[in-house]
Amino acid sequence: MSTAAAARARAALARSLRESLAARGYLEVETPTLVPFAGQEPHLDVFETRFHPRWTGGKPRRLFLQTSPEYAMKRLLARPGFQRCFQIARAFRDCEVSRTHNPEFTLLEMYAAGDAALIMAHLEGIVSEAAAAVGRPLPAPFERVTCREAFLRHAGFDPFDEAALRGVARVPAGASWDDAFAQVLLEKVEPRLERPTFLTEYPASQAALAKLKRSDPRVAERFELFISGLELANGWSELNDAAEQRARLVAEREQRGRLGRATFGLDERFLEALPAMPDSGGVALGLDRLLMLLTGAGSIADVLLFPAADEYGRAEEA
Repeated sequence: MSTAAAARARAALARSLRESLAARGYLEVETPTLVPFAGQEPHLDVFETRFHPRWTGGKPRRLFLQTSPEYAMKRLLARPGFQRCFQIARAFRDCEVSRTHNPEFTLLEMYAAGDAALIMAHLEGIVSEAAAAVGRPLPAPFERVTCREAFLRHAGFDPFDEAALRGVARVPAGASWDDAFAQVLLEKVEPRLERPTFLTEYPASQAALAKLKRSDPRVAERFELFISGLELANGWSELNDAAEQRARLVAEREQRGRLGRATFGLDERFLEALPAMPDSGGVALGLDRLLMLLTGAGSIADVLLFPAADEYGRAEEA
């Protein structure tokens, strides 16, 4: 596929998504890309810079390129008139360059008053419509399967049976239950999710921003969308209990410290907004990965006009 063809497919994808979301009552918004607080996810690294307010005489301060616009979008949800909103945003993560990763990438973030079930229904519709616009139909309905069901089906055991999980997982003896779960999920479950599938009810320990399921607090109202074994989207019913959210973010920050990663302050404006945020659902959809899937590209680099593998490599050579 030529770069011009990739650009035309990206334009068709973005146009379809905007039209589909507008038809469902979503308002397109923009939030800052340069932010004062980084996310606390234990396994993410961020790009950091400094702001030098020379004209006001203020002290330089630490700023970050956003890993996602999530915190800002939730602050909007707490304001009147933003109960359905979305943006197509640039996001940045200091990660490896691979077939499915680029340090700078494009996300569709969408939020709505309601819950994860509503967001899954809307996401299913807009992805199906976008796929038709690009020329590769993905008819709804998508399959919905819980993590427990998927492990039983594809790995042969209940992931909440720790002895069974550790007997299969190829992780060091001192590894956490979460590490073992993630390793088996990656190797035995995800590659078998060929048809469009919402994998639901992730373990509570892997959903720091999500509500827990009332009938089973071991799991959260979190889902991911997989197609052809590729993770495309990650969403959940949003936690709007400020005290509980603070405790979870502090725990994540402590975990980052134990892992030897940089630690950050908490976004107090985000936490202050939570009591005013309605019961809501939200999701982040990776547009580069979706475009890669819909066009049959072999690598994410094939759908980017300036992939990092080329641009950064040339910079090092210079």
